[in-house]
Amino acid sequence: MDWLERTAKLRQWTRSGTRAPHKPLLFLYALGRFQQDAQGELRYSVVEEDLKRLLAEYGPANKTTPAYPFHHLVSDAVWEVRTDHGLGSPGSGVRELRASGAAGRLAPELRAALRREPSLLGRMARVLLDLNFPPSLHGELCEAVGLELEPSATERLSTVQRQRDRRMRELVLTAYEYRCAFCGYDGRIGAVPVGLEAAHVRWWAFGGPDDVDNGLCLCSLHHRLFDKGVLGIGDGHRILVSQRFVGHSPAAREHVIALAGRPLIGPQAGVRPVAAAHRSWHTSQVFHGTPRPATAA
Repeated sequence: MDWLERTAKLRQWTRSGTRAPHKPLLFLYALGRFQQDAQGELRYSVVEEDLKRLLAEYGPANKTTPAYPFHHLVSDAVWEVRTDHGLGSPGSGVRELRASGAAGRLAPELRAALRREPSLLGRMARVLLDLNFPPSLHGELCEAVGLELEPSATERLSTVQRQRDRRMRELVLTAYEYRCAFCGYDGRIGAVPVGLEAAHVRWWAFGGPDDVDNGLCLCSLHHRLFDKGVLGIGDGHRILVSQRFVGHSPAAREHVIALAGRPLIGPQAGVRPVAAAHRSWHTSQVFHGTPRPATAA
């Protein structure tokens, strides 16, 4: 039984690139808890709020319930649910899960495999992260679910044929003339750019191509906020800032809130701007909440 392949093939509802990271988030959470306590179980009524926060922060904007993955992950043979009445989930209803004392944990065969081969946990976590989230969010996601990964846990599944184009970073940074498309930051150490990154608009994990018209040159701060759904790109290639973002300091207002309604900086003449299809995907699947009105000039 290949646990890495099973991890990569979690059954997720998909339609036209719609994100459904419910199962991967619960699985990551369960791996983190197993790492801390290999004997423990996750009682639904206790972990419900944790799972709700993870879905709100790292899932798409549409509301969902943690009861869904808690019940349905069983079908992937990596998870089991018990109630006060014995083995088996009572269903995906919140009331039923609470009332029955439902508790979940990793499947017995998987727990045994992780005890035999401790490094397997990190490799499985990397597969979940790589296939469902952009690299800019991996570190904070691990922290959020309590996972500690070794730097060597980077094994790629042989079944994952698609490879990233390593030239994309240079092509995107050149297209935007080594300036952040949101704020214009263009720092260098000598001749080497520092703190500038090539961001995918439509995430690579969801079919986003390594093309310039799916990329933005962003500073590290704005890359993270873009991938978290705080920032987006609206009609006319103007910057969207979510009303859910709150910041009272002058820095927060200057570096985030004041961006609302501003046009993107770049790309240079002759280079295709971000394609409408990629902008639309990011707005529907990543951007959170309602955009703030444009700030006064």
